[in-house]
Parts: sequence; C-alpha cells; structure tokens
Amino acid sequence: MNYLLPICLTAYTLIVLAVMVKVLMTKRTPTKTLVWLLVLCFIPVVGVICYFFFGQDTRKERMISERSINQLTKRSMLEFAEQEPLVLPERNRTLMHLFAYQHEALPFKVDDTVVYTDGHRFFLALIAAMGRAKDHIHLLSYIFDDDALGRLIADVLIDKARAGVEVRVVYDDVGCWKTRRSLFERMRRGGVDVHAFMPVRFPAFTSKVNYRNHRKLCVIDGQTGFIGGMNIALRYVKGRGNMPWHDLHVQLRGPVVYALQRAFLIDWYFVDRTLITNRKYYPPMPAMPDTGTIAQVVMASPMMPWPEIMQGYVRILMEARSYVFMQTPYFMPTDPVLFALCTAAKAGVDVRLMLPRHADAFFTDWASRSFVSQVVEAGVKVFLYQEGFLHSKMLVCDDRVCTCGSTNIDFRSFENNFEGNVFFYGKDMALKLKNIFIEDQKKSVLLTPDAPYFSHRFFPRLWEGIIRLFSPLL
Repeated sequence: MNYLLPICLTAYTLIVLAVMVKVLMTKRTPTKTLVWLLVLCFIPVVGVICYFFFGQDTRKERMISERSINQLTKRSMLEFAEQEPLVLPERNRTLMHLFAYQHEALPFKVDDTVVYTDGHRFFLALIAAMGRAKDHIHLLSYIFDDDALGRLIADVLIDKARAGVEVRVVYDDVGCWKTRRSLFERMRRGGVDVHAFMPVRFPAFTSKVNYRNHRKLCVIDGQTGFIGGMNIALRYVKGRGNMPWHDLHVQLRGPVVYALQRAFLIDWYFVDRTLITNRKYYPPMPAMPDTGTIAQVVMASPMMPWPEIMQGYVRILMEARSYVFMQTPYFMPTDPVLFALCTAAKAGVDVRLMLPRHADAFFTDWASRSFVSQVVEAGVKVFLYQEGFLHSKMLVCDDRVCTCGSTNIDFRSFENNFEGNVFFYGKDMALKLKNIFIEDQKKSVLLTPDAPYFSHRFFPRLWEGIIRLFSPLL
C-alpha cells in the first residue's frame, strides 16, 4: 500500500505529459495552446478531464466523408438548381470566391426576404409556412424545448406527418440535454423522423461534447427557407425573467433555398446515414421579380480545415471603406477577428459593435469585458442594448454586404461549433439590416473609456485578465 501513491502520481504525471505533447503537436493558436498547458499544469485531475471533454481538436477528422459531400453537391443541388446566368458584384467577388472555393458555398439569387426581430412574428410565420407544406418539412434546431412552444411545434409537425408530409427533425443532443426525451418519442410515434446530432454517451464520445450543431434552419417544400438565431423555445417569445428577447431570423424564397436544403441534407446524412438526392427536394422556383440580391449559405464546422465564417468576417472588415455594424450576444473574438476590428477602426472605418447590457452568462460576460475595453481603445463604438437580451447575430458593411445566422463573435462559434450563416450581396438586404441596427442603437447606450462598465480597480481588472485566459474554452 505504501507504493500505491507513488505509482498513481507517476501514472498521472505520464498522462499529463502525454496530453501536453498532444496539445503542443496540434495546430492551434499559441494563445489556445498556452491556455490548455496552464489548465493541465495548475488544475490537477480536473484539467485532464476537461481536456478530454472540451480540448480535443476534431477539425481534420472526417466526420462526414469528402466523398459524401461531393455526392450531395454534384448529384442533387448542382444537377437540379437551374438559374439564369448570375452577374456577380465585382467588389464582392473575392469574398464570394473564398466561400465557393472553400466549401462549395455557391451564389444563388434571392427572390424575397422577410426579416424577423422578435419571436412572436417569427414563430407565427414558421407555423403558417409549416401548415402550408405539401411535400416535406426539414427542421434543424440547436434547442428544442419541451415547453408550450416546443409542444405546439411538435403538434404541427405530427399533424403534417399524419397528413402524408415527410417531416425530418434534427436537434443537438447537448443543446437539448434538459429536454425530456418523451417529447421526441411522441413525435416519432406521430410519424416524424427525429434524430439527435452527435449523441453524447459517456465515456465513449467525451471528445465530441465540445463540437455542437448550433445551426437553426428550416426548409419547407424546397421553396421556403428560414435561418437565423432563434431556437424552438418559449423564451424566444416571452423573454427570460423580466428581459424581452431580441433576435434575428430571416425567411428566404428563391434559388437560395437550394443551398439551405443542401445544408440540411448533409446534416441529415450525418445523423441518419441516408443519402437523399431526389429532384423533388430541389423543385423549380416560381417566377418572381428580380430583387438584384445574391446570397451564399455558408456552413462552417470543426471538420473543415479552415474556419470559413471567421475568414468571411475578417475579409469584410479588412475591405470595409465606410462602415461596419455588428451585433452579437457574446464577444470573445479570435485573434484574427480582433485584429481586423481594431485595424478597421484605426483606418477610419465607422465600426460599431452592439452587445447586450444584461448578459445571460456570468463568465462569458466577464471574459468579454477585456476584449470590449481593447476595441474601445482602438476606436470601435460599442453600444449596450438595454431593452432586453440581445441575441441577434448580424453584420452589415458599406450598404453592399451583410450576414446573419447562428454565429456569435466568439471562439466557440468560429472554431468549435457547426454554424450556419447566409451572406447577402446587394443594397436592398444590407439596408434592411442597417436600419434594424440603427433602430436598436436608439435603445442602447454608447460605452466610453471612462464608463462604469470598465472597472479601474486592481482586483476586478485582475479577475478580467484571468477569465480572459480561459475565453477560448468558454
């Protein structure tokens, strides 16, 4: 028994050293590598456990084979998606080429868009569109709560399935940990095909708990699509506590829906291993007036070699000439995005960033403060939204390009999560989002370097610095 403790300490030391070697050999940013080394050195046992849960890099794992992606792309969307020759805006061609080259995010026309900034209007529109479905409904949501709204959506889906409509639902397993499985079982008994994305079964898949499907999209009959930041949960309608919920979701019509369809079917192949390539999922689009707007649906994921959406943000910031307006609920930017933000502001671009005044997570709020202080010093105008919780994820630049979707400006969205954004090219959509930002700005307060938000006392600043170290892990 006297030898048991030395043996355990030796074994633990060897495990820690092996993990540290693995961390060093993984192509991470120096900041993230240093954070993990500090965690492993100074948080015994728990640090190793955290690494196996949250630290393993699966970006180069082929969770979905390249062959399957090519099949889905070539045999379905490209074969059936017929468009008139597109005239691509010259100033946006490099960004569009970046997305097209990286992950087959091809440009499509947009016939019509409706922007929703509150859950009441969005869920009424979603339920109405589902009610009109005649062939299929494809729904993907990070959270699908077992509350009044979740049960209402479930009832609608069950009614459509019993009426002969194909209904497929994907929910994230970790995002729905608090959801009773009886809700999904009831949908299955009602004829809805429901799957969890990357179920976590301990300890077999501990490394997968860190890589979640954060996308929120819906495709109905291949002709109407929805994408944005709202999950299926009552708080997106009623708010949380005394705070109303302010968010952003977009309804799309036109050929761009083909790209949303492809995105869903790739995720469906991942959860169901069924390769769906039928032409009926890419139906001819009804003739509508040309809006002049072109869009690309960009699906970033940790399985791809490059973080596409983060690259897009950096490219837009570096090419901006007049202004860049951004909204995000969480602000812990990666080094490239932080550098691009500060560079654009220093170059005289009107860079505005809007964050919630009342955060919903203690550690992320404190971690973001040091980043906020840094961009304010660089000349970025930071506004705190005061009339509820701001959950909107949006960027608009120079009345020419804008984006919205599920991506937050933080490490987790840019590097770890499966995310989905739509990038629009054209003045019409850019002005819609710009006007939303300006209206929200009226409900916000501008931060100044001497604002009470920034503490100049020693211990709060020390606490901010410590929490900032762990921002890549939050």
